[in-house]
Amino acid sequence: MNTQKLYSYVRQAIDRYLLIETQDHIAVGVSGGKDSLILLYALAGLQKFYPVPFQLTAVVIDLGFGMSYEPVVRFCEDLGVSCQVIPTSIKEIVFSDRKEKDRKSPCSLCANLRRGALVDAAKALGCTKIALGHHRDDIIHTMMMSMIHEGRFYSVSPFTAYEDRELAIIRPLIYLSEGEIKGFVEKMQFPVVANRCPMDSHSARSEMKDLVNQISLNYPGVRRQLFHAIETSTVDDWVQARARGEK
Repeated sequence: MNTQKLYSYVRQAIDRYLLIETQDHIAVGVSGGKDSLILLYALAGLQKFYPVPFQLTAVVIDLGFGMSYEPVVRFCEDLGVSCQVIPTSIKEIVFSDRKEKDRKSPCSLCANLRRGALVDAAKALGCTKIALGHHRDDIIHTMMMSMIHEGRFYSVSPFTAYEDRELAIIRPLIYLSEGEIKGFVEKMQFPVVANRCPMDSHSARSEMKDLVNQISLNYPGVRRQLFHAIETSTVDDWVQARARGEK
């Protein structure tokens, strides 16, 4: 995948689901992982020629694992994007105060705390949207988790508005596969920051990833088919929800 194809995928999602509006100030959630870095790179590139003007701010939620985000800050500077690193005590809360390490997975609590910190930072910055780096495979894994654990057909939407309507979540990477992202990031030598969380690769989501990988061995192309099923089954809801500014 080259840069033009990356822009094309992201713009397709933005245009189809009206993810960006005039004068939006978008907080890009940047973890230092490959997904968030390519999202920031794509939005910074589109910002130069997209017909709707918008502003970007990179927001890094420091969970407290001692990770250095200096390479990410320099990456943002090279892109001409302001970067805010927000220190938190999420690691301490999850692994010490709440003793979540003794449970099968502390990831749900961590995700909620991280999302809350990101929302608070975005509102403090006066942002109207938060962009997250969920890609096509994430959409599939969420659907699989929902079916297996909850008995319902559900996956996250490209656009999700908060109840107060002051802020919305957008996911511009839904048409990119994880493989395409990994290849592009490696080719461009983006400064990926290694995740130091001890639960990394041991979550329920990673189990779904392994399951889809196993299915793919017997059914090549199954990821495209699964995503097609999700989008065609939910596209009307996604479009209508976006038009109403609802979840």
